[in-house]
Amino acid sequence: MDSVKRYFLLFCACTVLVISCRMDKEKIHQSINSVSQQIKYARGFQLTKQTNGTTLLQITSPWPGADKQFSYLLVPKDIDLEKDSLATAVDALIPVPVGKYIATSTTHIPALESLGALDGLVGFPGTQYVSSEKARAEIDSGHIQELGANESLNTEMTLVLDPEIVFGFSISDKNSSYEFLEDAGIPVIYNGDWTENSPLGKAEWIRFFAPFFGKEKEADSIFSAIETNYLEAKLLASGSQNSPRVMSGALYKDVWYLPGGDSWAAQFIEDANGEYIWAETQGTGSLSLSMEHVLERASNADVWISPSQFTSTEELLLASPHYAQFKPLKQKRIYTYALNKGVTGGLIYFESAPQRPDLVLKDLIHIFHPDLLPKYQPHFFSPLE
Repeated sequence: MDSVKRYFLLFCACTVLVISCRMDKEKIHQSINSVSQQIKYARGFQLTKQTNGTTLLQITSPWPGADKQFSYLLVPKDIDLEKDSLATAVDALIPVPVGKYIATSTTHIPALESLGALDGLVGFPGTQYVSSEKARAEIDSGHIQELGANESLNTEMTLVLDPEIVFGFSISDKNSSYEFLEDAGIPVIYNGDWTENSPLGKAEWIRFFAPFFGKEKEADSIFSAIETNYLEAKLLASGSQNSPRVMSGALYKDVWYLPGGDSWAAQFIEDANGEYIWAETQGTGSLSLSMEHVLERASNADVWISPSQFTSTEELLLASPHYAQFKPLKQKRIYTYALNKGVTGGLIYFESAPQRPDLVLKDLIHIFHPDLLPKYQPHFFSPLE
């Protein structure tokens, strides 16, 4: 009889737990349905402005293929946290506006700087890769501290800096540094901007940062201008009768890596009215091909963009004499982002391009259709030396 009672009590406890979890999820779901902010292009996060002044942030794509989501409740510091109905249904409660924080990807820097929130950044892993002039000045002054590497963040230094939150990115749910910080009471907010496939989707993550600093209006204005510029440039490119055949990538240890047909790089080429030779392929990441395959399909391409991190024709030919068989090399129509670097050698394209897709698109239009933007000065791409 005691055994039966124990099983009955265990069953009841599990039932209550399931119902409780389901109710918590329903609270979030109902809130989203009632006051969700429209996110137009990004697929990895949702924002819900609630009537009591709090903001619910849900990260639906923290990394590629993620089987878990994260939710955070951003609560103005003058509101009693205990009275919010969603307080028990989220991964973390975040008092806002945030004062001190840590960022972990160079793609975070341009958005934070545009919002006027860079002053709160106190630590960053891999500061040598940061190119922003303002951020570099903060690094040089010691205001932004070096924190090692993202996958092995210097947790001792992080604790000393005492940030209110960490804007993190991860390739999986296995990150011991993040787990340590969360156990120490420092929330890690997963930023999945890099998982977006569309150029405007990546740029819209400026709206992810905004509510942490009370900068929603600024973010809306900044993104609206980027969106308008991008769509106007796309429309301009569509008017050209010529669509050059475009190749990309380069060899690395006998394997040619180039963007898949569903990637943001392929989307840029399409929107610039170029014909990407591998547009029909599946996948948002890289394709892995042989030199023979690429030669067969792309030897007569019109333009070659992003030849890995090669900066000169000489480097290309030293790496492989087979590159000489491609028409873009013969006609000097190879364009790279690797020549545009910050003062410490960081590639500006990797840092700023996701935040300014309108400028990337105009660069490509200038390359593909020089008659459409004859006086334009490219921001990221340069002819291979």
